[in-house]
Formats: sequence, C-alpha cells, structure tokens
Amino acid sequence: MRLLLFGPPGVGKGTQAQLLSEEYGIPHISTGDMLRAAIATKSDLGVRAKAVMDTGHLVPDDIIIGIVREVLAGPEVRKGFILDGFPRTLPQAEALSGIFASFGIRNYRVVELEVDDEEVIRRLSQRLVCQNDGKVYSIEVDGVSADAPCPDCGGKLFQRDDDKEETVRNRLKVYHTTTAPVIHYYEGVGAIVKVDGSGSIDVVNREIKAMLRDMAKT
Repeated sequence: MRLLLFGPPGVGKGTQAQLLSEEYGIPHISTGDMLRAAIATKSDLGVRAKAVMDTGHLVPDDIIIGIVREVLAGPEVRKGFILDGFPRTLPQAEALSGIFASFGIRNYRVVELEVDDEEVIRRLSQRLVCQNDGKVYSIEVDGVSADAPCPDCGGKLFQRDDDKEETVRNRLKVYHTTTAPVIHYYEGVGAIVKVDGSGSIDVVNREIKAMLRDMAKT
C-alpha cells in the first residue's frame, strides 16, 4: 500500500500515519525525517540541504525532490509507504508523479483529513509541550495546564508560539493556498479519499481504513 497523507496543521496526520504504519507494516516517511536522515548520512543532497538550512532558508524543491527519489528507491519501501508532508505544492506533486512513473508505481492513494479551521484553532490552542522531552499534551484531554509540570518527567509545560491563534490562522491560510492546487491535482487523477478528521483518533482511523478498503474493491 502506498499512501499520501494530507491535512491542515493539528488534524492528527502524524498520529494517523503512525497507526497506519503499524497496521500495514509500511514505513511512515515525513519530510522532516527524510531531511534529517539525508543530513545524518552526509549524502550529497543531505550536505546541500544542511548548507541551505544553516542559512535559515527553506530547502529548495530540487533538493527535496531528489531526497524523496532516493528514499523511494530504497529497499525499505518495497512493500509500501506513507508519505506525510510531501508534496506541499503543485510542482512537487507533478515531480512526484514523475518519480512514481520512473519506479512503475501506479496504485497509490491520497488521504485528505478534513477539519474545520475553527476546530483546528481550538485543538492547537489546547496543546502544550514539555520543555524537556518535547512530549505533547492536550489541556482538554490530559487535564494539564500551562507552566505546570509534565506528568511524565516533571519538565515545564508551555504553549509553542506557532500554536497561538494568530499564528495558526496564518499557517492555515498558507496551507489552503499552497495545498488546494495539490488536492485538485489528485482529484483529477481519481486517487483521493476525503475523510472527516474531526472525530476521535480511533474513529478517524477506522474511517480511513474503511475508505481504503472500498477503493481497493473498485
């Protein structure tokens, strides 16, 4: 199974990707993970990526696309994969189609998790992070509060700046602007599944798997 996972910040893509990875026994590949691995192994593309990142600039498409190609050529993805965070733009989507074609990959699915913007803002405003280990908690679900000790290690809990309402609204605006053309692109090739991401983790996970089963029958 080969999946591309989309959704706005705070929708739970990472959680669902991990669950699906365990369910189907295929690797969860995020853009961040790919970059970190390329930098750690000091590949040519990793060295170039680090040089750009050290200047504070975004890694350009040609490097990202090259790293994705290298990852998808590896033996660990032969049984399938879950791509999380790529492609982010229409040129990246078109480049990925070229990579798929070169590797003979045809049967892939795109899962878009849909959540209302106000719900995303509400969820992220409830999110706190441990300053020691980076573990994430929810004020609503976990019963924690800002500046309180982490239930796990005792570190101070805080709200990240990019989880504050004004920043989240800007992040959502960027997401919708850049990702809408990508979603339309995959709608055009009939590969997309839209899933309501507002339910609980278990409900959303069951819905994704049911949709994938239904598509596999067609």
